[in-house]
Amino acid sequence: MPEPIPLIDLSRLMDADEADKLRAALQTWGFFLATNHGIEDSLMDAMISASREFFRQPSEEKQKCNNLVDGNGKHYQVEGYGSDKVVSEDQGLNWNDRLHLRVEPEDERNFAKWPSHPESFRDVLNEYASKTKKLRDLVLRSIAKLLEIDEDHFVNQISNKASGFARLYYYPPCPRPDLVLGLRPHSDGNLLTILFVDDNVGGLQVQRDGKWYNVPAKPHTLVINLGDCLEIMNNGIFRSPVHRVVTNTEKERLSLAVFYAVDEETVLEPAPGLLDDKRPPRYRKMMTKDFVAGLYEHFRQGKRFVDTLKI
Repeated sequence: MPEPIPLIDLSRLMDADEADKLRAALQTWGFFLATNHGIEDSLMDAMISASREFFRQPSEEKQKCNNLVDGNGKHYQVEGYGSDKVVSEDQGLNWNDRLHLRVEPEDERNFAKWPSHPESFRDVLNEYASKTKKLRDLVLRSIAKLLEIDEDHFVNQISNKASGFARLYYYPPCPRPDLVLGLRPHSDGNLLTILFVDDNVGGLQVQRDGKWYNVPAKPHTLVINLGDCLEIMNNGIFRSPVHRVVTNTEKERLSLAVFYAVDEETVLEPAPGLLDDKRPPRYRKMMTKDFVAGLYEHFRQGKRFVDTLKI
């Protein structure tokens, strides 16, 4: 068994030993557990409670936030309540219910898709997203320091038009967990993901050396992982992890992932400070908007698009 996924105290990142733990976590897993992250326990409890209340509503109430753009159910948008569009007979489906909402930029939020019930939902998510945004910048600066480049390099790739999405997942108990996954294997195509999961309800697994390992669920602890865009920007020194969610027969599971991206007009390429004669670029340059287009097509096929960009 490899070393467990490290628990990083984000209030101690200036200490060399904690920074070394973060480096080891990113090199080994691409994941780490975060404590002392600046989000109050009470806010996390309120967020999971409001999410649970939304998903436990009757279907007709949840459908008021659906992700359809017409009445015939053939055209979908990213935001709203619903599942992936089925585009082929061999497409793998996930055992989950979900709500996908834009949180960044704030002036582009589509409040028509934000639940009005429970009444606390909008205020709680707004506050939670403001906290994760600060956390995003802290983590990105910490990673830049580990790489010995300008600590603002990754943060500076995020313009005021860069997207941030909150995706809430509800995984009901599954009668046949041997036949279906809650979320099929993938790596995140964005820059950074900040995940909050139900206390003491496992299911998240990360792949390493062809084997799957459980990511522990600890109360009021966040799970943070790199996305494919950040893998390219750090020239593959720290990789974006492949992960999945398995189902179980007894317990429901809730999670909230906040995905942070770079602007669509950003050129994805390794940071100049990481390149020299002995360290050539490992990935081809690509506009973010073109990367996103390729990402979705490869995701449907169960493949990592970032691997096709390797030189």
